[in-house]
Amino acid sequence: MSADEEKKPGAVRARPLSSAGLPDFMKDTTRSTITPSEDNEEAQGPLKMINSLWSSFQRKLSKNSECPSGGRDKLEVSPPITPSVPKVLARKPTSHSCSSSGHFFEYLVVVSLQKKGDGTYGPKITYQFPKREGMVKFQMEEEQKTLKAITLFCFPEGVKWAPLTEYRSETFSFVLTEIDGSRKNGYCRRLLPQGKGARSPEAYCIISQLACFGLFSKIFDEVEKRRQISMAMIYPFMQSLREAQFPAPGETVRIKSFIPESGTETIVLTRPLDSWLEHVDFRTLFRCLQDEHAVQVFAAAVLERRIIFVAEELSTLSQVIHAVVALLYPFSWQHTFISIVPEILIDVVMAPTPYLLGVQKHLLDFVTDQSDLLIVDLCEGAANPFITSIGDERDILPPKLQEDIFEALSTKNHNSTAEEFNKIVSDAFLSFFVKTVGHFAGFIRRKRDGHPGVFDKQGFCKAVESKNTRKFVEKFIKTQMFDVFIQEAEQQSHTQEGFFQKKIAENLEKKKLIPRKL
Repeated sequence: MSADEEKKPGAVRARPLSSAGLPDFMKDTTRSTITPSEDNEEAQGPLKMINSLWSSFQRKLSKNSECPSGGRDKLEVSPPITPSVPKVLARKPTSHSCSSSGHFFEYLVVVSLQKKGDGTYGPKITYQFPKREGMVKFQMEEEQKTLKAITLFCFPEGVKWAPLTEYRSETFSFVLTEIDGSRKNGYCRRLLPQGKGARSPEAYCIISQLACFGLFSKIFDEVEKRRQISMAMIYPFMQSLREAQFPAPGETVRIKSFIPESGTETIVLTRPLDSWLEHVDFRTLFRCLQDEHAVQVFAAAVLERRIIFVAEELSTLSQVIHAVVALLYPFSWQHTFISIVPEILIDVVMAPTPYLLGVQKHLLDFVTDQSDLLIVDLCEGAANPFITSIGDERDILPPKLQEDIFEALSTKNHNSTAEEFNKIVSDAFLSFFVKTVGHFAGFIRRKRDGHPGVFDKQGFCKAVESKNTRKFVEKFIKTQMFDVFIQEAEQQSHTQEGFFQKKIAENLEKKKLIPRKL
């Protein structure tokens, strides 16, 4: 029997729950940068609606806690965090690259499904490394909320599971956003432990401040190998990993670990040179979507619309959503971002503000009653993957530049390595931003007194020669991601020499070599 036949996610809409993971849902209130006056007043409507939704979550939580032990809605959860919702706070832009120093991870936990008195299975942490010591009461309370959130994201399907005899392991990731806006990445490998007869899956979850999916996927391969021998074999490997320094882009770290009957092994972990791409693999996105549909999803994301991705597999959801976010480089998605929405938090789809959400297929009925959004079916082979759309997605990008993207994408090969494939795809979309807004630095009026520069928005738009491109740019400069990008540029004393600036310089050189028409 297949895993899909035996796994029985609950149809019960058991909601809501909040813990350290929920601030990710509230991200619009902690990560936005809204100037005073009319913009701030305009923001109050969505904020009030989010507040209302949050209050509803709390009321339902209280109601659930009062259900009798046999009640079908009972949830065993800790009290939720109460985020500081009403304030609209400024934040620093999210960096695309990983830190080149510090530990690989904060901790590893094993989440198991344990049968409860009412016959349902609930996730519970059965192993944690390292154990935290010397924490004050407040720190312990915060960690418990984070751990509760981890169990929620490791098993987002709900409370109804059945023991399995077969289960294909899968690796996926999620993001926990704290109230202060700091982010932690959760990497999860879900598998069926060795044994005889039907048994429940268990999840291995690593929490790290580093966004490097490929590296942690390889680490999970080593963890899984040791788990098949003994749980005790995981500890020395993770201890060695924790003591190692996280490598800089392009560099390698070697971890030595002993395995009975095999002796001492050396695990080689290398970071890609392009660190801003190390968390993504574009092949999954383009396996699920044709070029035309992928570009339309990109266009909707550029204008910061509400987008929901639907798939059966958790790994597909997390990989596709992270890939879409990476397409926006050098800009950063500034709004709600939940790669896998737990069933208990499905009401987040009602939020009126921009979001990128990953929803499992069995929850589709809960999201299709929404309007003014794009719902993307990631099941391979779908002729039209858009379950719901606004209808103008193919007309958002300037026609000529859209054709340039298609032409660049036509050179990709699915048999290429992940690095080769990623480079072709990233170059195609990065070139789009170079051609549309690559002249931004020339319109930041810098002062000699050390004060921040001032961006000449009107002059910037007028400098765009193509009418179609100018029309797009006038819309794009109103987005949060562009606003945060420009604010960071204004704060700098001079233009930074990053990867985006390098591509802008290359484009200028190409223009000089093209003879002008007489």
